[in-house]
Amino acid sequence: MQIEDIAGLIHPLIAVAFVFPIIGIVTNYAWQTRQRRLSADKSKIAPSVGTEHLRLGRLLSNAVVMVSLVGLAHPIVFKMIASNAWGQEPLRVVFVGLMFGLSIVSLFGLNRAKNRLWRGVFATLTGMGIILLGSQPEVFRRGFEWYVSHYYYGVAVALLMIFSLAIFPDIYRDRKNRWRNVHIILSCLAILLFIGQGFTGSRDLLEIPLSWQKAHIQECDFQKLTCP
Repeated sequence: MQIEDIAGLIHPLIAVAFVFPIIGIVTNYAWQTRQRRLSADKSKIAPSVGTEHLRLGRLLSNAVVMVSLVGLAHPIVFKMIASNAWGQEPLRVVFVGLMFGLSIVSLFGLNRAKNRLWRGVFATLTGMGIILLGSQPEVFRRGFEWYVSHYYYGVAVALLMIFSLAIFPDIYRDRKNRWRNVHIILSCLAILLFIGQGFTGSRDLLEIPLSWQKAHIQECDFQKLTCP
């Protein structure tokens, strides 16, 4: 394996070893938190489940956004180097670098912001950064099968996590539970997208060849499923 191939494993490694276990823990705490809220006998469930759900939920949201940026960085960086993008499109290279920096800074600002306006601003900037980075020509989006695209699932779930970070203070202030219900619905959607990520990510690992194999694989006939 070359450096490019090893670097390509960083994104799935973080997802499998760190993100997906936290998803299970957060989902378990979410269920316990809801059961405690609805139960007449609250002593059966520890009162700390709500706090732990919030703490790990924020950790999960940040981890998903960061692992998305890592996943975008790999094809962009290595394909730009291979095509000598700095010599041909230096302004775009600078723009991409600024977008990575802006996304990370905006995510940090989103975690620190208390005011609703600033949370909205930082959430918008973080989401725009991910979308603009994902629109770069180096990123394979599987547009011909968008409904089973690892890219589109990943961007969608990252945007949901950003939105979750932006609204969590309002969930505790809203006595009518409107934001809590929105959070529950979007979290259920996010779980489905995470399952889709597990499927599409595993498929992509099977389909992506090692760097030294690419020239041979490109000669294959993908309609007839034959290779020279």
